Amino acid sequence: MPQLSVSPSSKSNCCPLWLIWVLLGLSAVHTHAKDVLSVPQQVSLSPNRFARQLSISWLGGAATTFDLMILRTELNESAFYETLSVNPVSGQHLWNWTSAEPLECTSLSIKVRSRDGLMTSEWSNTQILQGNDLPSNDKFQVYPLDTIVPVGANTTFCCIVEEGKVFGDLLYSGAVMNTTRLSRRTYASTMVNQGPSVSSGTNVICYDSLRAIAGAVVFVGYPPLLSDFVCETHDLTSAVCHWTEARDTHIYGKRGVRYSLNKRDCPRGKQQQKHKVCTVDHWEGNWTLVAVNFLGQYSLNDSAEILNRVHPVAPTKVSSVVDAWNATVLWQWKYRSYSSLGLVCQVELTCHGSKTNLTVSGVGLQSVVLSDLYPDEDYSVQVRCGAQLNFWKWGNWSEAFTFKTNTYVPEAPDVWIWMNGDNTGQIVWKPLTRRQSHGQITGYEFTLWSAEENVQHTQIFSPGATAAPINFTQIAAFSSDKIIATIMAKNVKGSSQPASVVVPLRLTEPLALSRAVYTESGFPLTWQSDANATGGYVVEWIDAVCTRDCSVEWIKVAAGHTNVSVVSANFQPGVRYIFSLYGCSSEGRELLQRQQGYVQELVPSSSVLLSTSQQNSDVLLSWGEIPLLNRRGFLLGYNVYNSTGSELKLLVNLPDKENRSYTVKGLSEGSHKFTVKAYTSAGEDTGATGSITLELYADWLILEILTSLGITTLFLVIVTFICYKKRKWVKKAFYPDIPEPKLPGDWSRRQGPLDVKPSSHSIMHIVEKPDWDSSKEALVVIPEEDEEEEGQGIGDEPVDTDEPTSLRYYNQVVDERPIRPRYPDSSDSSASSLDSARTDVTYTGIQTSGSSLVFQLDSQGSAEGHQPHTDMSVSGGGGGGGGGDYRPQMQARAPNDDIDLVSSEPFIEAASGGGYKPQSSWHLDSPVEGEENGGRAPSLGSPTSVASTQFLLPDGEEHTEERRQPSSSATTWFTNLLSSTKP
Repeated sequence: MPQLSVSPSSKSNCCPLWLIWVLLGLSAVHTHAKDVLSVPQQVSLSPNRFARQLSISWLGGAATTFDLMILRTELNESAFYETLSVNPVSGQHLWNWTSAEPLECTSLSIKVRSRDGLMTSEWSNTQILQGNDLPSNDKFQVYPLDTIVPVGANTTFCCIVEEGKVFGDLLYSGAVMNTTRLSRRTYASTMVNQGPSVSSGTNVICYDSLRAIAGAVVFVGYPPLLSDFVCETHDLTSAVCHWTEARDTHIYGKRGVRYSLNKRDCPRGKQQQKHKVCTVDHWEGNWTLVAVNFLGQYSLNDSAEILNRVHPVAPTKVSSVVDAWNATVLWQWKYRSYSSLGLVCQVELTCHGSKTNLTVSGVGLQSVVLSDLYPDEDYSVQVRCGAQLNFWKWGNWSEAFTFKTNTYVPEAPDVWIWMNGDNTGQIVWKPLTRRQSHGQITGYEFTLWSAEENVQHTQIFSPGATAAPINFTQIAAFSSDKIIATIMAKNVKGSSQPASVVVPLRLTEPLALSRAVYTESGFPLTWQSDANATGGYVVEWIDAVCTRDCSVEWIKVAAGHTNVSVVSANFQPGVRYIFSLYGCSSEGRELLQRQQGYVQELVPSSSVLLSTSQQNSDVLLSWGEIPLLNRRGFLLGYNVYNSTGSELKLLVNLPDKENRSYTVKGLSEGSHKFTVKAYTSAGEDTGATGSITLELYADWLILEILTSLGITTLFLVIVTFICYKKRKWVKKAFYPDIPEPKLPGDWSRRQGPLDVKPSSHSIMHIVEKPDWDSSKEALVVIPEEDEEEEGQGIGDEPVDTDEPTSLRYYNQVVDERPIRPRYPDSSDSSASSLDSARTDVTYTGIQTSGSSLVFQLDSQGSAEGHQPHTDMSVSGGGGGGGGGDYRPQMQARAPNDDIDLVSSEPFIEAASGGGYKPQSSWHLDSPVEGEENGGRAPSLGSPTSVASTQFLLPDGEEHTEERRQPSSSATTWFTNLLSSTKP
């Protein structure tokens, strides 16, 4: 293998190699310079302004790659720049460019150059597509004009402002859009995802600063879309094709969809009508439908034999031939070809909203007979037909035709009998309906007759009558046991068959009522079969509150049936109905059962009438029965509430509806309020409220009075008994013995006046009983008033004040019995008088003072009267044991009657042993006044002065207060009572 050798000579060999490479590069550059890219020539522009497309063509030599640049001329802004690969056609290159903006908006400058890799040629000459914003065109413009775009597209609108004006706003369907400036006068805006426009399109309006306006209209819609394309024949020759627009294109008028059938244009018809029709004179068997608008096209195909697509037209000239119970309907056909065509027809008969369909068939069918009609009835009829063989579809309905059937004799009325409780009644019948009357009813003929006697009574009633009254007076004319009532209806065609019912000659005994329950199907009634009911059964019902000439309803049930559901349009909630079941035969009717019930129970409409009464501490509540009319349901009982407070408190539930009273027991005195509510299955009524005020009842009042009287009597008896047993203690405690004064000598005979020497003092012995108690009260001397002797004047005579006052006492016998008043003879006193100072004293009794033993003289007038001798005293010499001294009253003779003589100082309390204390004041009472009052002494039992009218022993200050305290007389009486009897 050869070896590569490196030697110093190899360095010199590299220089020629590099030189060779340089020469080769220069050669290549020279060669390329010879093949320089050619500049595109003959650039031409072809605009399609409606489609916003610009076709650019040029001659570019052998180059296949070019740079295309489109500029907005005024602002020199790039609108499009792209490198294109274009294959030449006959040496000419062509490129179509679609502009986002309308080509009218602004001028465009177009240039092209060739490209080969990185090598490019010079730009071609600039070609300018003139826009409408040139200064020479100074109008106010908006583009595009009346363009049509699909729904959801994006459209750019431009506004070219009038020369010299300022741009304002650009609005799409009233909404302001954001704009971009394309040139000095042009402003553009793009509306994206456009929705369908209205039939008149969507307005695009441009305003300048002065609110000048310019605008355009854009139509946004859909390409056509069709369905249900089919062709059929009416006359067995031509074809009628139908289709439906499955979608509204929203583009109408000259811009709307155009249709063609087998390349024959179809009339547009109503643009907004979805169902389209196109007619072809001859049946072709195959059809192609094409629909086209500016946004696209749609096509459908159909094919069929003519006999398989027969669709008859509607019959014409419909007429009728009528009778009472049937009618014949006739019609004609528009095309003669139907006379040999097998047809099937449908007749729709309408009467009072009720429709009946009848189907008939035949070749060339032109009539139909309608049977089972009702006399004197209005009918309406329509007819439509279809092909009997290869039925395709029903033809159209004929126009409605009306007719009326003839009249006929009426049907027999439904008759029944109602009997009142007083042997009267009425024959009732149901009014005939329009279909039963067969014409206008002119009246009713009512007849009572006897088959045995062949006797009858006939009456005629007006067309509106439904009852004929009967009574036994009328029936009494018949001696037969069987009377029959008949009724016949009449109209212009004659009388109906007679309807009869046997008149009962005696009332039926009522049966017990059972409960009937209403259901959705009515009142279900069942019964046992009755062999005697050869004529069937009758169920009658009435309002339970009715008792005479009731509005009765009934239904008849054929023999052999044992149940029925009773329904009526007259049933009302809250009304009680009584149902009676009768078995009927040729001999009459027989009552089998009775029931009662409500369609719907309600609460009672009225409350009970409540009354309250007191029974000792209880309250009796009683109430009346609710009238049947107001019950509105079966009463289940009563609830009694205490409504005294703010809430109702249930006292008792009375499930027995016959129990209409309740006693509320153990109530306290005061006001009470009670409420009674009747209730049904629907609830309680509003309730009746009664109030009562409990007072103390008479028995207790009498008992309390008797108890009080008994306790008082018992107390008095006990007190009396105790007082009787302790009478000595009572007398000693409340009325002790008072010592009686006794004088020595013989006092049994009448004594004359006792003369006492004139001295400063008078002496009187006080005689006391041996058993006198010193703790008892002392006697009191009552001062007496100066009095002139009989027949002597009073007034101006001087009084000898130096002479001592003379006292004169009248002797009287004193025994141990109670001292009784004795009045001395006035002549004896005057005859035995000594002088002017003489005083007569008589003891008529003894008084005690249980409250005070010391008295003061009235100080009033002491300064005016003469001062009496205060040291006058009488020494007691008797065996009283007490040693008490007696101090009689002393007074000077007054100059006149108007001056009272009183002591200037009080009497001194008696010494130990109970001295006698004379009174220190007196009253102007006298025994003379007692005589004038019937001979009674004014103060029985008190010592009096013979020469004065003053008592000697008053009860001190209590005597002074006697007139102001009348109760002291009661005390005096009680004291005298105790002192009237000695123990």
